[in-house]
Amino acid sequence: MAGPCSAGATVRMLIRYKAWANASTFRAVMSLPEGEAERARPTRFGNIVHTLNHAYVIDDIFRAHLEGRPHGYEARNTPHPPPLTALWQSVQAMDRWYVAYAERLGDHSLGETVRFEFVGGEAGAMTREAILLHVVNHGTYHRGFVGDMLYQVPAALPANDLPVFLRDVFSLEEPADGEHAHRILPLRRDQLHDR
Repeated sequence: MAGPCSAGATVRMLIRYKAWANASTFRAVMSLPEGEAERARPTRFGNIVHTLNHAYVIDDIFRAHLEGRPHGYEARNTPHPPPLTALWQSVQAMDRWYVAYAERLGDHSLGETVRFEFVGGEAGAMTREAILLHVVNHGTYHRGFVGDMLYQVPAALPANDLPVFLRDVFSLEEPADGEHAHRILPLRRDQLHDR
């Protein structure tokens, strides 16, 4: 049985999950018939692309907070989203940044408080760990809205829940630092022969 899992290992796993779930979602959205991703729908941000853009903007805002610099946004979304392919390129770059950031952030740094200003002007303070967990949670929340809009097309969003990631992706990765705490779920029977 594996030993206790560190907070850092959990955060790194969740950040990788976020990148994987984003890729799964964008593949589904990019396979829609032309115009469906931009079609007006009864949702907070009006369509699929603008919803995905909101998630990206929030990631970018919190990246700036983690880096200790102004983010330059005046709202939690842009007035108009970029084209889907450009947004996907930006999301991939952002996900790579978060994965690299989480990988180089030591467990001791997770508890450091980051002070910042919310878009609305209020003062904010969160630990680095809380910020990373927030971007994971926030992305999951809005991918849920995207999934609902996909069903309206009708199209299906592939399963992108955390247990699917752990089963199909993360449990297959060997940790760089020799840590095996990420093996939260038992290996599938077909994986046993490889061990």
